[in-house]
Amino acid sequence: MTAAQTTELDVQPSPLALLLLGRDADPKSERGVECPGDLPSPSDPDLVERARAAKEKLGDKVFVLGHHYQRDEVIQFADVTGDSFKLARDAAARPEAEYIVFCGVHFMAESADILTSDDQKVVLPDLAAGCSMADMATAEQVAECWDVLTEAGIAEQVVPVSYMNSSADIKAFTGRHGGTICTSSNAQRALEWAFEQGDGPATTKVLFLPDQHLGRNTAVRDLGMSLEDCVLYNPHKPNGGLTAEQLRDAKMILWRGHCSVHGRFSVESVEDVRARIPGVNVLVHPECRHEVVAAADYVGSTEYIIKALEAAPAGSKWAIGTELNLVRRLANRFAPEGKEIVFLDKTVCFCSTMNRIDLPHLVWTLESLAAGKLVNRIQVDDETEKFAKLALERMLALP
Repeated sequence: MTAAQTTELDVQPSPLALLLLGRDADPKSERGVECPGDLPSPSDPDLVERARAAKEKLGDKVFVLGHHYQRDEVIQFADVTGDSFKLARDAAARPEAEYIVFCGVHFMAESADILTSDDQKVVLPDLAAGCSMADMATAEQVAECWDVLTEAGIAEQVVPVSYMNSSADIKAFTGRHGGTICTSSNAQRALEWAFEQGDGPATTKVLFLPDQHLGRNTAVRDLGMSLEDCVLYNPHKPNGGLTAEQLRDAKMILWRGHCSVHGRFSVESVEDVRARIPGVNVLVHPECRHEVVAAADYVGSTEYIIKALEAAPAGSKWAIGTELNLVRRLANRFAPEGKEIVFLDKTVCFCSTMNRIDLPHLVWTLESLAAGKLVNRIQVDDETEKFAKLALERMLALP
């Protein structure tokens, strides 16, 4: 269809299309909100110097956090790098910093706002940097799920465990209902704690939000459950697509959510890389599908992946199943040591929302702050913060 034909038919973009393009706002979603202000051109040859100058002018007033999946052009300006929870804690440990510039995605900035003081202002360089996984569980959907569990007569037996990769609303829901937050590093400890609540493992159930794969892999691989102990709750189907009997029989009620990056890896990817690179070690993130985790040699969080490669012997070969920016950075870092590191899949796959944070957005943010103009502040309301923080504190108290 030609452009003229499209105009003639008066085709209008759908609300979802506008969200994906970052041209509309949905306050109840992580996804796509318009970013105000004029950005410098991405072809501006002075961007790096402008970022340095603005950051130097701000001095100790600004603390820049860089998630592992960020572009190199952004990471170079980060004061610290890490995963989402580590960065949020790092921000809380810098009370002298008035501005926390979080180069990550929306839920990460929310967590930083929850953990930092009221005097600190958390800024996200591009408000359209959301998280598709976090979007897969809204407050309304989870409240409806709890009604389903109540009608099935099991809500009192259910302890919610929510992955760090969730909105502040979901963290608050978790706190209100006696649950805890987990990271990919401590998911096993979080589940062990959850099953000890109430009357103990014999009757306790877990509602795991929003990543089905981390929940399933932790339950089966680390806790020794069977796949039959897990059921998948689909928020887009009546009663989650499950009968009351299925809910009563389950130990793990997994939310139907996933990471768009880690979910793309397949067993075929593992088989292909083993055929191409004899002796390769396959190391994947636990957000990957269960069959991929089962086919891998090693499984662990982002921090685990980095430490495993640091400890790997020279000359070893590794295929990594996680976000490409990180894999490429690690490949470059360890190449001088003779370590061969490749991306698990042949198809390039960046985290598209994480990559919205680019150098033009960072320059615009830093220059705005340096000029005394607060932009793109992420602020969680007091009630949500109260219960979200309760859930986070339960995680911090885990043995």
